[in-house]
Amino acid sequence: MTDDAVTETEAAGDGRKHPVDETLPPLKMFTSGLQHVAAMYAGVVAPPLIVGPAVGLTAKETAFLMGASLFTAGIATLLQTIGFWKVGARLPFVNGVSFAGVAPMIAIGKDRGHDGIAVIFGAIIVASLLGFVLAPYFCKLVRFFPPVVTGTVITLIGVSLLPVAFNWSQGGNATADDYGSMTNITMAAVTLVIVLALRKLLRGFLQQIAILLGLVIGTLIAIPAGITDFGAIKEADVVGFPTPFAFGAPQFEIAAIISMCIVMLVCMTESTADMLALGKIVGRPADEKIIEGGLRADTLGSAISPLFNGFMCSAFAQNVGLVAMTKIRSRFVVAAGGGILIVLGLVPVAASVIALVPLPVLGGAGIVLFGTVAASGIQTLATAAMEKGENALIVAAALGIGLIPIAAPQFYHAFPEDLLVVLDSGISTGCVVAIVLNLAFNHFGRKPDAADEEQQPGEHVVPAAAGVGVH
Repeated sequence: MTDDAVTETEAAGDGRKHPVDETLPPLKMFTSGLQHVAAMYAGVVAPPLIVGPAVGLTAKETAFLMGASLFTAGIATLLQTIGFWKVGARLPFVNGVSFAGVAPMIAIGKDRGHDGIAVIFGAIIVASLLGFVLAPYFCKLVRFFPPVVTGTVITLIGVSLLPVAFNWSQGGNATADDYGSMTNITMAAVTLVIVLALRKLLRGFLQQIAILLGLVIGTLIAIPAGITDFGAIKEADVVGFPTPFAFGAPQFEIAAIISMCIVMLVCMTESTADMLALGKIVGRPADEKIIEGGLRADTLGSAISPLFNGFMCSAFAQNVGLVAMTKIRSRFVVAAGGGILIVLGLVPVAASVIALVPLPVLGGAGIVLFGTVAASGIQTLATAAMEKGENALIVAAALGIGLIPIAAPQFYHAFPEDLLVVLDSGISTGCVVAIVLNLAFNHFGRKPDAADEEQQPGEHVVPAAAGVGVH
């Protein structure tokens, strides 16, 4: 077992802190936290960037929503990493605006301006408070997430995120003239090669921040290529606080509330899968207590978010991949990232500096990040006793159905819009299929045997490549 693979039990036994609870030197803490922010920035600002114009907001109002989303993502991340009482997973777990709610929010607020935003915020508050109440019960589902389920879901998380990286690599805006241009794709490829080369050639801390260094170098190369936009810095205010309920008091409509409750269940399912994945990567398997705290942080952060004009918050899987790749497991590093997000939300001109990173550059780095998540899932599946019973069939069916939204985006076009909230998320559908089939084949109508005992969550051998030892 390497030093990187110290388990929680071993750390406690010799008086050392678990790597998750270690604090790092200030500079290392800041740069590693900044790397997390760089990895998630586009994902945080994308939902308000899409929802704002759809509901009829001006460009300035949409920019305000983006700053508010950064601010509330920082609050939610601090709730997860630092926590209080029974709130927070206390893992290096990043929270940000959930993309699962984009389509329902557009349907709720389309062309309704400030009233549409007020209805969206009202629905998010109710759905989040209900989720907070349900968290202690929802977390008990963890026993239905053995390696055959978690490995499948983690793999789906990574594979589902890869199209995002491919879209960024092409430019991010399918209506733009240069979308998919040779320049954009070449820039993504150059960034990918730079990140891989830095990981190979550097050592120690510099190797751990290879993603951040790759983004900086890629951005500098992109300047003469003409794909770096400095307009955001010129137009940004120096200071701007997200005024509470800037779009009016929240409004409550039953249909909107039901729609966002469905989104909340989807987010809780995905967060549970992400916590299980992250727990394995950092060597602190996510049990019911950790998942309950994590779900409480998700839902409380989401309930607070509308107060400051932010949307529903949930786990960011790309940052799970970053933890796996860098092996930096301290939750305080991610807490530093949460602090940076809050500052970016309060200082728009600082946020615009991060926005300098062109999407093709981010896409090149994203291929490594998201691919690492998928690889972690495959490593987990290697411990899932695939030769036993129908485990291989469970994985085959869950992966196949989970890949439908990626491989055939219009597959469910004839289904009701309310169902699309779940069906358009390959992670959610794959997770549900894996859980149901695992229950059908491995639980109902048969007694557990020794092999089943090895299938319990958190009690199996995790590949050392994931940065964890035997637990």
